[in-house]
Amino acid sequence: MTPVELSRTVLRAVCSAVDDGRLSVAVPEKALVTVPGPGGCGDYATNIALQLARPAGCPPRRVAEVLQPYLARSAGVTAVDITGPGFLNISLDRDAASVALVRRILREGARYGHSDVLAGQVVRLRVPYEVRAEAVADALVRIVGSQGGRVEVEHGEPAGLRPVPAPQDPTPLGPDAARWALLSPAPHDRPRISADHLVQREGNPLFRVRYAHARTRALMRNAADLGFGPEPGPVGDTEAHPAVLAVLADHPRVLAAAAAAETAAELGGGPSRVARHLLGLADATLPFLSAVLPVGDEKPSAAHRARLALAEAAGTVLAGGLSLLGIDAPDHL
Repeated sequence: MTPVELSRTVLRAVCSAVDDGRLSVAVPEKALVTVPGPGGCGDYATNIALQLARPAGCPPRRVAEVLQPYLARSAGVTAVDITGPGFLNISLDRDAASVALVRRILREGARYGHSDVLAGQVVRLRVPYEVRAEAVADALVRIVGSQGGRVEVEHGEPAGLRPVPAPQDPTPLGPDAARWALLSPAPHDRPRISADHLVQREGNPLFRVRYAHARTRALMRNAADLGFGPEPGPVGDTEAHPAVLAVLADHPRVLAAAAAAETAAELGGGPSRVARHLLGLADATLPFLSAVLPVGDEKPSAAHRARLALAEAAGTVLAGGLSLLGIDAPDHL
């Protein structure tokens, strides 16, 4: 269960309590879900009881006590504890949560993380005639579109979006490396235009992202040769998989944050945010991939099929994220 999904679960619990007459409040549009603070426990915590205490006309802890059983019987939730003045601390069935996450990614494919939170909103960007500004604006069209919004790009002065210009023409790098060179740095950082973006080695961030994706696709081919395919489930004891799951679960939040900003200058950081996120996913995924296939005389097991499904999910998100930047994700490198 992702934080976004858990937030919806919290809101459903509030709705149920209201429908049953246990609370008399207007159901809020959002429920904040975060990691537990000092003194907290479980996987996530929410302050929804503190938020509702005043309109409910009773202490936060009493609101938390009302909501506790509704949350506790939600799918994927194993325990709900109340701490402090009324924080609800939620423990999740990790296997069930990871299986649900992988199933969702494989079901939604490249659209995982897309939403309609910006539906009906139009963002108007005025950019200068400069190659980096053009690349950032082009990526923002796709990123904002992934959240249901629309970007209208105009050229001229005064420009609202003005990233530090490229020091030289990036086109000799080719379209993919040029885009990465222009989009991965923060807008206030000068992009580095050099052949390092073309070198196939670990020191090249773009290579790591595309290599991680290509490795997941190679594993799918290798597994097919061994006679098994992906099947979401508990992956067994591997050290790297919690890191992969954490980054995958964070993907919808990253896309939403990259698409939403108060000013054009802040919005301009969206593509670099997505690039950093993809690099983090690649770096979490690569160590995990060595545990996907059987070794030696080992037979394919349910754990191998589950690991293959997680690898496929990671590759799907990597490819989808690169496509938002306008960068190809080849199956072979």
